[in-house]
Amino acid sequence: MSNSSSLNKFLLLGFADARELQLLHFSLFLGIYLAALLGNGLIITAIACDHRLHTPMYFFLLNLSLLDLASISTTVPKSMANSLRDTRAISYSGCAAQVFLVIFLLGGEFYLLTVMAYDRYIAICKPLHYGTLMGSRACVKMAAGAWASGFLNAVLHTANTFSIPLCQGNTVDQFFCEIPQILKLSCSDTYLREVGLIVVNTSLGFVCFIFIVVSYMQIFTAVLRIPSEQGRHKAFSMCLPHLAVVFLFLSTVVFAYLKPPSLSSPSLDLVVAVLYSVVPPAVNPLIYSMRNKELKHALRKLISREELGRMELCPRIPGEHKGDP
Repeated sequence: MSNSSSLNKFLLLGFADARELQLLHFSLFLGIYLAALLGNGLIITAIACDHRLHTPMYFFLLNLSLLDLASISTTVPKSMANSLRDTRAISYSGCAAQVFLVIFLLGGEFYLLTVMAYDRYIAICKPLHYGTLMGSRACVKMAAGAWASGFLNAVLHTANTFSIPLCQGNTVDQFFCEIPQILKLSCSDTYLREVGLIVVNTSLGFVCFIFIVVSYMQIFTAVLRIPSEQGRHKAFSMCLPHLAVVFLFLSTVVFAYLKPPSLSSPSLDLVVAVLYSVVPPAVNPLIYSMRNKELKHALRKLISREELGRMELCPRIPGEHKGDP
Protein backbone atom coordinates (compact mmCIF):
# COMPACT_ATOMS: atom_id res chain seq x y z
CA MET A 1 0.00 0.00 0.00
CA SER A 2 1.49 3.29 -1.09
CA ASN A 3 -0.13 5.58 1.49
CA SER A 4 -3.02 5.95 3.87
CA SER A 5 -5.36 7.26 1.16
CA SER A 6 -5.49 3.76 -0.36
CA LEU A 7 -6.50 2.14 2.93
CA ASN A 8 -10.14 1.22 3.35
CA LYS A 9 -9.74 -1.14 6.29
CA PHE A 10 -7.33 -2.36 8.96
CA LEU A 11 -6.73 -5.86 10.26
CA LEU A 12 -6.83 -6.17 14.04
CA LEU A 13 -4.87 -8.69 16.07
CA GLY A 14 -6.83 -11.88 16.67
CA PHE A 15 -6.69 -13.62 20.02
CA ALA A 16 -6.47 -17.06 18.40
CA ASP A 17 -6.75 -18.88 15.08
CA ALA A 18 -8.50 -22.02 16.37
CA ARG A 19 -12.29 -21.73 16.28
CA GLU A 20 -12.67 -23.14 19.80
CA LEU A 21 -10.30 -20.51 21.23
CA GLN A 22 -12.10 -17.75 19.32
CA LEU A 23 -15.37 -18.82 20.93
CA LEU A 24 -13.64 -18.97 24.31
CA HIS A 25 -12.39 -15.41 23.81
CA PHE A 26 -15.91 -14.35 22.85
CA SER A 27 -17.35 -15.96 25.99
CA LEU A 28 -14.75 -14.41 28.32
CA PHE A 29 -15.15 -10.93 26.87
CA LEU A 30 -18.94 -11.30 26.93
CA GLY A 31 -18.82 -12.17 30.65
CA ILE A 32 -16.55 -9.20 31.43
CA TYR A 33 -18.66 -6.86 29.31
CA LEU A 34 -21.91 -7.92 30.95
CA ALA A 35 -20.30 -7.52 34.39
CA ALA A 36 -19.19 -3.99 33.47
CA LEU A 37 -22.65 -3.13 32.13
CA LEU A 38 -24.37 -4.50 35.23
CA GLY A 39 -21.98 -2.95 37.77
CA ASN A 40 -21.79 0.51 36.22
CA GLY A 41 -25.47 0.48 35.33
CA LEU A 42 -26.45 -0.29 38.93
CA ILE A 43 -24.22 2.50 40.26
CA ILE A 44 -25.62 5.04 37.78
CA THR A 45 -29.21 4.03 38.57
CA ALA A 46 -28.65 3.97 42.34
CA ILE A 47 -27.06 7.43 42.37
CA ALA A 48 -29.70 8.90 40.08
CA CYS A 49 -32.64 7.45 42.08
CA ASP A 50 -31.43 7.94 45.67
CA HIS A 51 -31.60 11.59 46.72
CA ARG A 52 -29.18 10.92 49.60
CA LEU A 53 -26.48 10.24 47.02
CA HIS A 54 -26.95 13.59 45.28
CA THR A 55 -23.62 14.89 46.59
CA PRO A 56 -20.45 15.96 44.75
CA MET A 57 -18.63 12.69 45.45
CA TYR A 58 -21.39 10.55 43.96
CA PHE A 59 -21.96 13.00 41.12
CA PHE A 60 -18.36 12.48 40.03
CA LEU A 61 -18.72 8.73 40.56
CA LEU A 62 -21.74 8.73 38.25
CA ASN A 63 -19.65 10.49 35.59
CA LEU A 64 -16.86 7.94 36.08
CA SER A 65 -19.30 5.07 35.57
CA LEU A 66 -20.60 6.70 32.38
CA LEU A 67 -17.03 7.00 31.08
CA ASP A 68 -16.30 3.38 32.00
CA LEU A 69 -19.42 2.14 30.23
CA ALA A 70 -18.61 4.09 27.09
CA SER A 71 -14.94 3.07 27.20
CA ILE A 72 -15.50 -0.68 27.36
CA SER A 73 -18.29 -0.41 24.76
CA THR A 74 -15.83 1.18 22.32
CA THR A 75 -13.42 -1.77 22.11
CA VAL A 76 -14.93 -4.99 23.45
CA PRO A 77 -18.07 -5.45 21.28
CA LYS A 78 -16.08 -5.10 18.03
CA SER A 79 -13.50 -7.62 19.26
CA MET A 80 -16.26 -10.06 20.25
CA ALA A 81 -18.01 -9.64 16.90
CA ASN A 82 -14.76 -10.34 15.03
CA SER A 83 -14.15 -13.53 17.02
CA LEU A 84 -17.72 -14.69 16.48
CA ARG A 85 -17.55 -14.03 12.72
CA ASP A 86 -13.95 -15.29 12.40
CA THR A 87 -12.65 -12.05 10.92
CA ARG A 88 -10.10 -9.38 11.85
CA ALA A 89 -11.28 -6.47 9.71
CA ILE A 90 -12.29 -3.00 10.84
CA SER A 91 -13.09 -0.18 8.44
CA TYR A 92 -10.86 2.89 8.15
CA SER A 93 -13.58 5.14 9.57
CA GLY A 94 -14.31 2.60 12.30
CA CYS A 95 -10.65 2.57 13.27
CA ALA A 96 -10.54 6.36 13.40
CA ALA A 97 -13.69 6.36 15.54
CA GLN A 98 -12.12 3.86 17.94
CA VAL A 99 -8.97 5.97 18.29
CA PHE A 100 -11.03 9.10 18.93
CA LEU A 101 -13.32 7.47 21.50
CA VAL A 102 -10.55 5.62 23.36
CA ILE A 103 -8.46 8.80 23.75
CA PHE A 104 -11.54 10.88 24.58
CA LEU A 105 -12.83 8.51 27.26
CA LEU A 106 -9.48 7.58 28.82
CA GLY A 107 -8.39 11.22 28.90
CA GLY A 108 -11.72 12.29 30.39
CA GLU A 109 -11.45 9.54 33.01
CA PHE A 110 -7.98 10.63 34.09
CA TYR A 111 -8.99 14.29 34.40
CA LEU A 112 -12.10 13.23 36.31
CA LEU A 113 -9.99 11.15 38.72
CA THR A 114 -7.92 14.29 39.33
CA VAL A 115 -11.09 16.26 40.08
CA MET A 116 -12.25 13.50 42.44
CA ALA A 117 -8.94 13.75 44.32
CA TYR A 118 -9.56 17.49 44.74
CA ASP A 119 -13.07 16.75 46.01
CA ARG A 120 -11.71 14.33 48.65
CA TYR A 121 -9.04 16.86 49.64
CA ILE A 122 -11.60 19.63 50.23
CA ALA A 123 -13.97 17.26 52.08
CA ILE A 124 -11.33 16.09 54.56
CA CYS A 125 -8.82 18.93 54.81
CA LYS A 126 -11.19 21.90 54.46
CA PRO A 127 -14.62 20.62 55.53
CA LEU A 128 -15.90 24.06 56.58
CA HIS A 129 -15.38 25.37 53.02
CA TYR A 130 -16.75 22.26 51.29
CA GLY A 131 -20.23 23.66 50.63
CA THR A 132 -18.77 26.81 49.10
CA LEU A 133 -15.99 25.28 47.00
CA MET A 134 -17.95 22.21 45.86
CA GLY A 135 -21.34 23.71 45.08
CA SER A 136 -23.51 22.19 42.36
CA ARG A 137 -22.44 24.75 39.76
CA ALA A 138 -18.74 24.22 40.53
CA CYS A 139 -19.14 20.43 40.30
CA VAL A 140 -20.87 20.66 36.92
CA LYS A 141 -18.11 22.96 35.62
CA MET A 142 -15.36 20.60 36.82
CA ALA A 143 -17.04 17.53 35.33
CA ALA A 144 -17.68 19.39 32.06
CA GLY A 145 -14.03 20.47 32.05
CA ALA A 146 -12.91 16.84 32.37
CA TRP A 147 -15.15 15.74 29.47
CA ALA A 148 -14.13 18.75 27.33
CA SER A 149 -10.41 18.18 27.98
CA GLY A 150 -10.72 14.56 26.90
CA PHE A 151 -12.66 15.63 23.78
CA LEU A 152 -10.08 18.24 22.74
CA ASN A 153 -7.25 15.78 23.38
CA ALA A 154 -8.97 13.16 21.24
CA VAL A 155 -9.55 15.58 18.35
CA LEU A 156 -5.86 16.55 18.26
CA HIS A 157 -4.59 12.96 18.48
CA THR A 158 -7.04 11.54 15.93
CA ALA A 159 -6.49 14.31 13.37
CA ASN A 160 -2.72 14.07 13.77
CA THR A 161 -2.54 10.28 13.65
CA PHE A 162 -4.67 9.84 10.53
CA SER A 163 -2.90 12.64 8.66
CA ILE A 164 0.33 10.61 8.77
CA PRO A 165 1.13 8.62 5.58
CA LEU A 166 0.86 4.88 6.24
CA CYS A 167 2.68 2.48 3.93
CA GLN A 168 3.74 -0.43 6.14
CA GLY A 169 0.63 -2.50 5.51
CA ASN A 170 -2.69 -2.39 7.32
CA THR A 171 -2.16 -4.87 10.17
CA VAL A 172 -2.62 -3.37 13.64
CA ASP A 173 -0.97 -5.53 16.31
CA GLN A 174 -3.72 -4.94 18.85
CA PHE A 175 -7.36 -6.05 19.36
CA PHE A 176 -8.49 -2.44 18.84
CA CYS A 177 -7.07 0.57 17.00
CA GLU A 178 -4.34 1.93 19.26
CA ILE A 179 -2.18 4.93 18.34
CA PRO A 180 1.26 3.34 19.04
CA GLN A 181 0.38 0.39 16.80
CA ILE A 182 -0.87 2.65 13.99
CA LEU A 183 2.33 4.73 14.17
CA LYS A 184 4.29 1.55 13.40
CA LEU A 185 2.67 1.63 9.96
CA SER A 186 4.09 5.08 9.20
CA CYS A 187 6.53 5.44 6.33
CA SER A 188 7.90 8.92 7.08
CA ASP A 189 9.23 11.03 9.91
CA THR A 190 5.91 12.87 10.23
CA TYR A 191 4.98 10.43 13.01
CA LEU A 192 7.29 12.52 15.22
CA ARG A 193 4.49 15.11 15.41
CA GLU A 194 2.31 12.54 17.13
CA VAL A 195 5.18 11.49 19.37
CA GLY A 196 5.62 15.14 20.36
CA LEU A 197 1.90 15.40 21.14
CA ILE A 198 2.14 12.27 23.29
CA VAL A 199 5.08 13.80 25.17
CA VAL A 200 3.09 16.99 25.84
CA ASN A 201 0.11 14.97 27.09
CA THR A 202 2.39 12.83 29.23
CA SER A 203 3.76 16.01 30.83
CA LEU A 204 0.24 17.25 31.56
CA GLY A 205 -0.65 13.83 32.92
CA PHE A 206 2.40 13.93 35.17
CA VAL A 207 1.24 17.29 36.57
CA CYS A 208 -2.18 15.75 37.33
CA PHE A 209 -0.45 12.76 38.93
CA ILE A 210 1.64 15.02 41.17
CA PHE A 211 -1.52 16.90 42.12
CA ILE A 212 -3.21 13.62 43.11
CA VAL A 213 -0.16 12.47 45.12
CA VAL A 214 0.16 15.80 46.99
CA SER A 215 -3.59 15.85 47.67
CA TYR A 216 -3.50 12.39 49.21
CA MET A 217 -0.41 13.14 51.25
CA GLN A 218 -2.32 16.01 52.87
CA ILE A 219 -5.46 13.87 53.16
CA PHE A 220 -3.68 11.06 55.01
CA THR A 221 -1.93 13.58 57.26
CA ALA A 222 -5.32 15.06 58.17
CA VAL A 223 -6.94 11.64 58.63
CA LEU A 224 -4.25 10.46 61.06
CA ARG A 225 -5.00 13.51 63.22
CA ILE A 226 -8.66 12.51 63.64
CA PRO A 227 -9.01 11.42 67.28
CA SER A 228 -11.82 8.86 66.89
CA GLU A 229 -11.18 5.52 65.26
CA GLN A 230 -14.64 5.61 63.66
CA GLY A 231 -13.84 8.96 62.03
CA ARG A 232 -10.57 7.65 60.63
CA HIS A 233 -12.31 4.53 59.31
CA LYS A 234 -14.98 6.62 57.56
CA ALA A 235 -12.36 8.90 56.00
CA PHE A 236 -10.31 5.96 54.74
CA SER A 237 -13.46 4.33 53.36
CA MET A 238 -14.08 7.47 51.31
CA CYS A 239 -10.53 7.73 49.97
CA LEU A 240 -9.12 4.23 49.51
CA PRO A 241 -11.49 3.14 46.70
CA HIS A 242 -10.60 6.24 44.67
CA LEU A 243 -6.89 5.70 45.32
CA ALA A 244 -7.17 2.05 44.21
CA VAL A 245 -8.92 3.09 40.97
CA VAL A 246 -6.26 5.73 40.29
CA PHE A 247 -3.45 3.20 40.83
CA LEU A 248 -5.11 0.57 38.61
CA PHE A 249 -5.75 3.09 35.83
CA LEU A 250 -2.36 4.83 35.87
CA SER A 251 -0.17 1.74 36.29
CA THR A 252 -1.67 -0.02 33.27
CA VAL A 253 -1.88 3.04 30.99
CA VAL A 254 1.65 4.23 31.81
CA PHE A 255 3.10 0.78 31.21
CA ALA A 256 1.17 0.44 27.93
CA TYR A 257 2.34 3.75 26.44
CA LEU A 258 5.72 4.38 28.10
CA LYS A 259 7.28 0.94 28.37
CA PRO A 260 10.73 0.51 26.71
CA PRO A 261 10.65 -0.81 23.12
CA SER A 262 12.77 -3.76 24.26
CA LEU A 263 9.83 -5.00 26.35
CA SER A 264 7.36 -4.73 23.47
CA SER A 265 5.93 -7.92 22.03
CA PRO A 266 2.51 -8.71 20.51
CA SER A 267 1.47 -10.95 23.41
CA LEU A 268 2.61 -8.52 26.13
CA ASP A 269 1.04 -5.53 24.35
CA LEU A 270 -2.21 -7.50 24.10
CA VAL A 271 -2.25 -8.36 27.81
CA VAL A 272 -1.44 -4.78 28.84
CA ALA A 273 -4.16 -3.38 26.55
CA VAL A 274 -6.71 -5.71 28.14
CA LEU A 275 -5.54 -4.59 31.59
CA TYR A 276 -6.02 -0.88 30.93
CA SER A 277 -9.03 -0.91 28.59
CA VAL A 278 -11.14 -3.87 29.73
CA VAL A 279 -10.39 -4.67 33.37
CA PRO A 280 -10.86 -1.22 35.04
CA PRO A 281 -14.43 -0.60 33.76
CA ALA A 282 -15.45 -4.03 35.08
CA VAL A 283 -13.59 -3.77 38.40
CA ASN A 284 -14.25 -0.11 39.32
CA PRO A 285 -17.89 -0.68 40.44
CA LEU A 286 -16.72 -3.47 42.76
CA ILE A 287 -13.95 -1.30 44.22
CA TYR A 288 -16.28 1.62 44.92
CA SER A 289 -19.13 -0.46 46.37
CA MET A 290 -17.00 -2.75 48.55
CA ARG A 291 -16.27 -0.27 51.38
CA ASN A 292 -19.02 2.28 50.78
CA LYS A 293 -21.98 1.66 53.13
CA GLU A 294 -24.16 4.38 51.61
CA LEU A 295 -23.73 3.04 48.10
CA LYS A 296 -24.28 -0.56 49.22
CA HIS A 297 -27.47 0.47 51.00
CA ALA A 298 -28.71 2.30 47.89
CA LEU A 299 -27.92 -0.74 45.72
CA ARG A 300 -29.76 -3.09 48.12
CA LYS A 301 -32.77 -0.77 48.10
CA LEU A 302 -32.69 -0.59 44.30
CA ILE A 303 -32.49 -4.38 43.94
CA SER A 304 -35.26 -4.98 46.51
CA ARG A 305 -37.42 -2.42 44.68
CA GLU A 306 -36.89 -4.31 41.42
CA GLU A 307 -37.80 -7.61 43.10
CA LEU A 308 -40.93 -6.04 44.59
CA GLY A 309 -41.88 -4.69 41.18
CA ARG A 310 -41.53 -8.15 39.62
CA MET A 311 -43.68 -9.67 42.37
CA GLU A 312 -46.39 -7.10 41.74
CA LEU A 313 -46.36 -7.98 38.05
CA CYS A 314 -47.16 -11.61 38.94
CA PRO A 315 -50.82 -11.69 40.11
CA ARG A 316 -51.70 -14.05 42.94
CA ILE A 317 -53.96 -17.00 42.21
CA PRO A 318 -57.43 -16.36 43.68
CA GLY A 319 -57.82 -18.15 47.00
CA GLU A 320 -54.06 -18.72 47.36
CA HIS A 321 -52.87 -18.13 50.94
CA LYS A 322 -50.91 -19.83 53.62
CA GLY A 323 -53.83 -21.98 54.76
CA ASP A 324 -54.45 -23.47 51.31
CA PRO A 325 -53.61 -27.20 51.06
